[in-house]
Amino acid sequence: MFQSGSISKAIFALGVMRLVQEGHLNLDEDINRYLTTWQIPATKNWQPIITLRQILSHTAGLTTDGFSGYLTSESIPTVPQILNGEPPANSEQVRVNIFPGMQFRYSGGGTTVAQQAVIDLLDKPFPQIMRELVLDRLNLTDSTYEQPLSPLWLEQAATGHPWKGISIAGGSHIHPEMAAAGLWTTPTDLAKVGIELMQILNDRSTRNFLTKDTLTSMLAPQLDSQKIGDKFAGIGFFCDGCEDSFQLGHAGSNEGFTALMRFYPNVGKGVVMMVNSNEGLPLIFREILQAIAIEYEWADAIPKDKTTIGLENTDLYVGIYLSPTGTEFGIITDGDRLLFQYGQQPPLPIYPSSATEFFSHAIDLIIIFEMEDRLRITSMSISQAGQKIEADRQRN
Repeated sequence: MFQSGSISKAIFALGVMRLVQEGHLNLDEDINRYLTTWQIPATKNWQPIITLRQILSHTAGLTTDGFSGYLTSESIPTVPQILNGEPPANSEQVRVNIFPGMQFRYSGGGTTVAQQAVIDLLDKPFPQIMRELVLDRLNLTDSTYEQPLSPLWLEQAATGHPWKGISIAGGSHIHPEMAAAGLWTTPTDLAKVGIELMQILNDRSTRNFLTKDTLTSMLAPQLDSQKIGDKFAGIGFFCDGCEDSFQLGHAGSNEGFTALMRFYPNVGKGVVMMVNSNEGLPLIFREILQAIAIEYEWADAIPKDKTTIGLENTDLYVGIYLSPTGTEFGIITDGDRLLFQYGQQPPLPIYPSSATEFFSHAIDLIIIFEMEDRLRITSMSISQAGQKIEADRQRN
């Protein structure tokens, strides 16, 4: 068994949705209604309302993105101590510091709040709750949320290696934040989960686990600004693409462990990879995932080279463009091609993939032109490494 890191969140979300489906929880109810041993704290006399929908889609405005865990020789905090940021917890207090429900921000702290809510609701140990809700239902015989592991499970556990092949003292870190990072499992068990989810979505499941409507609702955008086709956080899962390239999954990384699961329900394909080393991340993404994608011809599983189209009138784009902060950009011509100018850098050739989108072969740069009546360019947006700059056209 390997630690699955944040993949724990996706499996936990399946358990929560079973409770929602059976009427024990409401995704849109104030979570303080379910919490008895701890409550979402007020901020300067303002009491925010947080819901499970927001928590499981990382839109609750809660802090604390992840947890580092504890050595087997260290004192282990309770979940309320973790949420309060009290010793012996090694993480900050979990609190609201941006408006809930407005934007995505990853929060393992939020998942830990949901863990406590489920414990308070059912009054059972969390590993038992997850075994009854998910693990036994899907026949995940080599999986447990126990933290720390009992001696029987410990015999089956891999040893984590953060860097340079050096193992963790005691074999692994302990994660009392079980819903966020505590699942021990195998690639085979996670593959069972993926197969069940794909069977549900394709009306082929024979288990009484989740309905198709419930699962479909989990794999939908939870913010108005999100849409199918783009990457978004659903309930417990990250989704991307559309039609045959639509994918759902999650990645995970604890100290000494790295993992990825990804499933394409419209074509019935997927992969689970787990490595007991943090140095396994490039192995997973750059080597194994790409090799599998090529071998099994996954749609859009790896980036495709952009194709260049011809332009009827390159002069249409030429001009000076100014950002709101006064930064100046230029588009010039060199024969039948366009070049992008900025500061003292040499002009950079850009190539059209459509009449309004241009890219660079040299660097990570996308330029989108805004066109009015197909006759006049009014502005452009410059995107690179996830950052965007808007600039209005000034003159030819």
